[in-house]
Amino acid sequence: MSTPLPGFEDFKDFEGPASAKGPGRPGVSGGRGGSDGLGGAVVSSESGGRHSPETDQSPARHDGWREIAPGAVHVPGWLTMAQQRELVAACRGWARGPAPIRHTKLPRGGVMSVQTVCIGWHWQPYAYTRTADDVNGARVPEFPWWMVELGRRALVEAYQDTAAGDGYTPDTALINFYDDQAKLGMHQDKEERSGAPVVSLSIGDTCVFRFGNTETRTKPYTDIELASGDLFVFGGPSRFAYHGVPKVRPGTGDPASGLAGGRLNITMRVTGLDR
Repeated sequence: MSTPLPGFEDFKDFEGPASAKGPGRPGVSGGRGGSDGLGGAVVSSESGGRHSPETDQSPARHDGWREIAPGAVHVPGWLTMAQQRELVAACRGWARGPAPIRHTKLPRGGVMSVQTVCIGWHWQPYAYTRTADDVNGARVPEFPWWMVELGRRALVEAYQDTAAGDGYTPDTALINFYDDQAKLGMHQDKEERSGAPVVSLSIGDTCVFRFGNTETRTKPYTDIELASGDLFVFGGPSRFAYHGVPKVRPGTGDPASGLAGGRLNITMRVTGLDR
């Protein structure tokens, strides 16, 4: 790692969630308060009585559900605390390698303040490759099936349509860690050859997330706060909207998430690339 990440230093005892250890699907719990190893925990005290993204046949809209722009939806508190802990544990493992987390170097010599590790495909400005050629040349880990299922449930929840996740098969995720000084300028996610939605999950400190338009980095844009456990999806007319993170609010996260400080953001995408 280029610099230590709060809450990411203690790897020696980490084994990862059962769902992250192999290519198969995680087991599915059939009772309340259970977990499928990551995304399928059903209603429990930690979820505040909210509906499970797995067990709903007809999606019930979360409190605070908000369409920011056509195709762009914010769902506060979608992940339970247990789900957040398992995602943090999985991300710790990926952050160790084989292609470890790093500050990405930009073509003009700048260095991004966020730290990034990738799975499925490796992103570097401005292309995807199977190997992390700008880090150590190692092949990045495969994209696990349990994250595909999590992405599909996210689309069902965000778009309030039981068929919204059908056929959605994300094959990469960029995992960004923000310390209290990190920012991300306005940009488009446009290296993908697919217009499938981007699924974004937030864990840890709250950030100001700026969601703009598809034409320019400047106004009009909307600033919203993404807190730990929040889901944000952007697809359709908003798939290539400019977006960024101008500020992280230190100390606003709950250490019960497994993250002692900072913000973890996981964005799942469909690259549209061949193997």
